[in-house]
Amino acid sequence: MLPELHAISAFSFLRGSSDPEALVSRAAELEIPSLALIDRDGVSGGPRFQAAAREQGVRPIFGVNLALRDEGLDGRLALLVTSRAGYQNLCALVTLAKAKVTKAQAREGLASVTLAELAAHRAGLVAMLTAADLPLAGLAQRRFDREAALRWSRAVVGVFGREDAVVELTRHQHRPEERRTQRLVALARHLGVNAVATGDVRYARESDATLHDVFACIRERTTIDRAGRLLLPHHGWHLRSEESTRRSFRDLPGALREAERLAERCAFTLDNLGYELPDYGSLTPEEMSARLHELTMTKARERYRPEHPKAWAQLRKELGLIEKLGFAGYFLIVWDIVEFCRTSGILVQGRGSAANSAVCYSLGITAVDPVEMDLLFERFLSEERGEWPDIDLDLPSGEQRERVIQYVFGRYGERGAAMTANVITYRARSAMREVGRALGMPEEVLSKVSRQLHHLHGAAPEALDERVASAGLDALDRRVSLWLSLGRQIEDLPRHLGQHSGGVVIARGRLDHVVPVEPAAMEGRRVIQWDKDDCAAMGMLKIDLLGLGMMAVLEEVFATVPTVDGGRESSIASVPANDPKTYAMIQAADTVGVFQIESRAQMATLPRLKPSTFYDLVVEVALIRPGPIVGKMVHPYIARRAGREDVTYPHPDLEPVLKRTLGIPLFQEQLMRVSMVAADFTGGEAEELRRAMGSRRSAAKMARIVGRLREGMTRNGYAQADQEQIIRGITSFSEYGFPESHSASFALLAYASAYLRAHYPATFTGALLNHWPMGFYHPATLIRDAQRHGVRVLPIDVTRSCWNCSREGDPGEQRLRLGMRFVAGMRESTGRAIEAARAQSAFTSLEDFRRRASPDRSELEALAELGALRFTDRERPWHRREALWQVRALEAMPRGIFDGAAGPRAEVPVRAMRLTERVAADLERSGVTVGPHPMRFVREALRGEGVLSSAELRLARHASAVSVAGVVITRQRPGSARGFFFLTLEDEHGVINAIVSPALYRDQRALLVTAGVLKIHGVVQHQEGVLSVKAIRAEAVSLSAEVEALALPPSHDFH
Repeated sequence: MLPELHAISAFSFLRGSSDPEALVSRAAELEIPSLALIDRDGVSGGPRFQAAAREQGVRPIFGVNLALRDEGLDGRLALLVTSRAGYQNLCALVTLAKAKVTKAQAREGLASVTLAELAAHRAGLVAMLTAADLPLAGLAQRRFDREAALRWSRAVVGVFGREDAVVELTRHQHRPEERRTQRLVALARHLGVNAVATGDVRYARESDATLHDVFACIRERTTIDRAGRLLLPHHGWHLRSEESTRRSFRDLPGALREAERLAERCAFTLDNLGYELPDYGSLTPEEMSARLHELTMTKARERYRPEHPKAWAQLRKELGLIEKLGFAGYFLIVWDIVEFCRTSGILVQGRGSAANSAVCYSLGITAVDPVEMDLLFERFLSEERGEWPDIDLDLPSGEQRERVIQYVFGRYGERGAAMTANVITYRARSAMREVGRALGMPEEVLSKVSRQLHHLHGAAPEALDERVASAGLDALDRRVSLWLSLGRQIEDLPRHLGQHSGGVVIARGRLDHVVPVEPAAMEGRRVIQWDKDDCAAMGMLKIDLLGLGMMAVLEEVFATVPTVDGGRESSIASVPANDPKTYAMIQAADTVGVFQIESRAQMATLPRLKPSTFYDLVVEVALIRPGPIVGKMVHPYIARRAGREDVTYPHPDLEPVLKRTLGIPLFQEQLMRVSMVAADFTGGEAEELRRAMGSRRSAAKMARIVGRLREGMTRNGYAQADQEQIIRGITSFSEYGFPESHSASFALLAYASAYLRAHYPATFTGALLNHWPMGFYHPATLIRDAQRHGVRVLPIDVTRSCWNCSREGDPGEQRLRLGMRFVAGMRESTGRAIEAARAQSAFTSLEDFRRRASPDRSELEALAELGALRFTDRERPWHRREALWQVRALEAMPRGIFDGAAGPRAEVPVRAMRLTERVAADLERSGVTVGPHPMRFVREALRGEGVLSSAELRLARHASAVSVAGVVITRQRPGSARGFFFLTLEDEHGVINAIVSPALYRDQRALLVTAGVLKIHGVVQHQEGVLSVKAIRAEAVSLSAEVEALALPPSHDFH
């Protein structure tokens, strides 16, 4: 049986148009026994390729297409792996090539190796002189440079020798290619090396060829109509049957035999990577187990006071399994990172399934007690899993997290640690825009359509057709139809490699012998070519060091408020539990800025759920997720909690599993336990079920597991209706349902942030503003919310403001000064210079300020327009236009003329700004204002039209007809909401939630998704403490020219 020794995938970014799975699937259909994946400059598709090949019964062969540039040599060749040593050398070569260029240069194909580097890493590799790459590609021309081809070929053969170098022959019924093939046959004979037949495959099926043409156009920044010879001459570069290949090479049977022989030599698979976890220090495995045991029990005595028999039993169970699996070093490594954070003053908390572990809790890695909460340890670690447990650490985003990442890099060496990749794929918006450009669609059409697509990824074809039709295009037009078809086809294909937000891999020895490592776009970072799922599949340890904005907020507040409970040092653990003021605020859905419970959906649930304990918050965090929503569990749970529905169980056996959640399965751990109780699943089978519920779930695998569930439940006497309820609950968790431990970790942060907001609103709001962007709301909304809660927000003032927002006054005062970080266009270095100069002495004049702080002209003008220039040399502060006049007068004079002097003071013939103009200047120059809300300027006119404010709406009767208006601050259309669209409007008194039906959304979509200020006519819905307006009609608000000109903050759309 003939192999295929040369195929590229979509991981040769913009050069192959099929993913590895599609190539393998087609190879299996054609009964191709072996398939070589030779992507350009990397092995990013390798793990997916191997997994698909194993499943389809195709033997994978690994290689890379790499550039060689050295002393007049400039071309590309393919390197095929024959052994583990060869794979290690391949990874090292790619690493060397990538290290020489920037990310942008690498995308242009400029990464390369030298002859000396090839020679040092040739073992276990076969060099294939590729027919379609220069310089050999030039042999297809009538006028060809034979000497260049010979020089190149001799150099490669000189490095690899005649046994480990081959010449590639291809045939696609194209006359210039055939001319090249005949010359390559002669070249191979001249060099004394073998020639091998390949298909030079660029895509799996002929139907993928048009997309390959589009990729070529995207890559070369041209259109299909203009591409010409940039495209392949026809659509024949797909996988072919053995019969077709033998027919093409019937006059060259030796090339077919040599292809078979070479395929046999390439026996390496990724199962043989040789990856090992670093040891902790220089300890032996036995010493690491002993160290972990000693450390855990010592720390447990601090955590569990008095001694807790159940906790001790759990710790013995966990430590025994950890030792048996050889994972003690892993736990010590993570503990070491946590200890570095603690000793460095960096807030840290473990999350996810690690919170199911009493060992992690005892070591201080996690903050939730799994024994008290009865969490399922098997969700974190079990003997059947056969992979590293997953420990994620939440850290403050920004510089603090970077300190931790660099600590890990420094501890495990330049070659022992790197970030995991993130495969950036085409989404609906980028797919349609880039395909449209390749097809020559007008730019205005692309802009109009793509603006509406950023929330449509994976949507039904009709939804995409609807957006295109709304742009005035006919979906039946040939080019438009092709655009739609190709746009759907390109979705989810790799676009480029990015960097994972926090995944770090570490290895004993050289990581670049396991996977290529390349410089990241961020200085001081290194990134491997595999993503987190690839690493897990390859048995590599990944630790997620995740930057969380709320952790940065909490860290800042704790630093400002040393003792939140009046005694212990401020920390998440020291936040007083069961605080009535905090829970009253949560129950009222007064949670703007509170972690995890500030979204519209969470706010709509809080008054119904009325959380009064920590576990209620754990449920709240888990409840508003696609899993429980799709599984139709939210309303039954709330009804049972309110006493409107009896608490029942599908079977009495399930009561211990579901009692805490009132008979409704909400957590992954519960569903695992349900399968074990209801269908007699073993722990390993329950774990298989959890995996099948993951984001890359296989429909076939889920069907098999559901079949086993049904068999087990039928055997145990479960009624059909109960079986359906249980299965629906289980299968819906593929939509991101949380594990209970994850919800508990997030609930802890939710409670801590709610407590700080309730008791320290100025400090908390300042920290939110300092670490924005984060959460749901724009700084303008956060400032309004703080003002409604009694915080006096003070404007930017160069004599008072720091770079960051800061609290002013006595400890009991709720005064917050805006920081200079909100001055549009101001550099942080300028803000810090102003702070430093002011610390020496107060600014006495504009001239003194300019001389000592050195702001540039644009920064000075921005400060003037914001009214931030106030100095001690004036009895009456300048109004803003006066300040701007003086700035421009001063800037017209050379620096130094008035240094140390007061400078001239001309009378300024300009009027002061009106209130609307001051608000407009605030919004334009800083995006926020401490002045009136923009809706105040149109309130009188709206009142004349019968439009209610948010304060008046709160007094309206349920089911009454109303009209409301406000600035749009959020728009959402979640996939689980059956087409409903949700708007949050803000006015000077608060917020208004509007619910838009699918029909109204279709009728008025353009207005609803683009208008900055909206008027909604509808019906009041006031139920169970939740207030909203069911929209009947929307219209734009008539604004004066002054108000129309306001630069309103952008809304938070479709997140």
